[in-house]
Amino acid sequence: MERDFSKVRRIVVKVGSSLLTEKRRLNLKRMEGIVDQLASLQKEDKEIILVTSGAIACGMGRLGLKRLTTMPQKQAAAAIGQNLLMGIYEKLFKKRGCLVAQVLLTSEDIQNRERYLNARNTFLTLLDYKAIPIVNENDTVAVDEIKFGDNDTLSALVASKVEADLLIILTDTRGLYTSDPKRKEAKFIEEVSEVTPQLERMASGSGTLRGTGGMVTKLRAAKIARSSGIAMVIADGRVRDVVKRLLAGERLGTLFLPKERLKSRKRWIAFGLPLSGKIKVDEGAKEAVSKRGKSLLPSGILEVKGEFSIGDGVSIIDEENREFARGIASYSSSEIEKIKGKKTSQIEDVLGYKDYDEIIHRDNLVIL
Repeated sequence: MERDFSKVRRIVVKVGSSLLTEKRRLNLKRMEGIVDQLASLQKEDKEIILVTSGAIACGMGRLGLKRLTTMPQKQAAAAIGQNLLMGIYEKLFKKRGCLVAQVLLTSEDIQNRERYLNARNTFLTLLDYKAIPIVNENDTVAVDEIKFGDNDTLSALVASKVEADLLIILTDTRGLYTSDPKRKEAKFIEEVSEVTPQLERMASGSGTLRGTGGMVTKLRAAKIARSSGIAMVIADGRVRDVVKRLLAGERLGTLFLPKERLKSRKRWIAFGLPLSGKIKVDEGAKEAVSKRGKSLLPSGILEVKGEFSIGDGVSIIDEENREFARGIASYSSSEIEKIKGKKTSQIEDVLGYKDYDEIIHRDNLVIL
């Protein structure tokens, strides 16, 4: 299909470490090229949010370290590198007449509904002020429990949060291939209408020397963006004026077509709510939930994994252990264990009470 981004206004651009750093030093020429494009687009009345990697690599360069082995080392490198990175961005954008703002996030800012909404309001206010938010994970305080893990996921969550029109992930490859692009048999994929299990299996999990993600994390980002009604493009950030040329309609990179946009609360359930357990269901329940818009009832439940309470987020998986939905549990894991496979009319007989007919009501359930 033709790529018409003429009506795109709010754009999230993610730049990876592999583009920004070389031998643990910032590639200033490439940074200038990216800043030039984004500043030019803002002057054309586009709203720009930049999600940037590179803080830890930059800090390693300043410290003269070749590898980091502990969390405190990574956090210290991030603290030093983030300051350097932001200082350079501020100088480059200011030279082009642009105001910038630093936004550092952890996954808690997405998982907690109140903080999620507060962060969204901050982003929208910054855009109203004609500022360009520059976003990174707050690596100086983040531990494994509150880390996004990669900036591909972060960029998709930010795009979803602000209801962007387009997410552009700039990397050091042309886009998505059927296999390792270094292989002769690898074929370039220009357009993706659905992120299938087969496509995920094809993607390599290995990233570059300086990045934390490969194509697997970019496909994860694509699933978030698509479910949020946002088109996403993976493109080679080394190509001259790649962002501007994309917006002009050039067929650069791999385009992921969006699905119908979920409502804000549903997006939070799908991608913000922390998951405390899993519920395995049979094929009948899967079809009812995913194709007929039904609530999840106890009769179709095969197995409960993990311990969770009423109101916790849970993943719904099929008989092959593939996740296809997420939702908010109306019963605890111990209660569901007792009533799994039972009819709704039997819940009170088994538990001695019945607060709900559904294990997860369809209003609290999202198909992925």
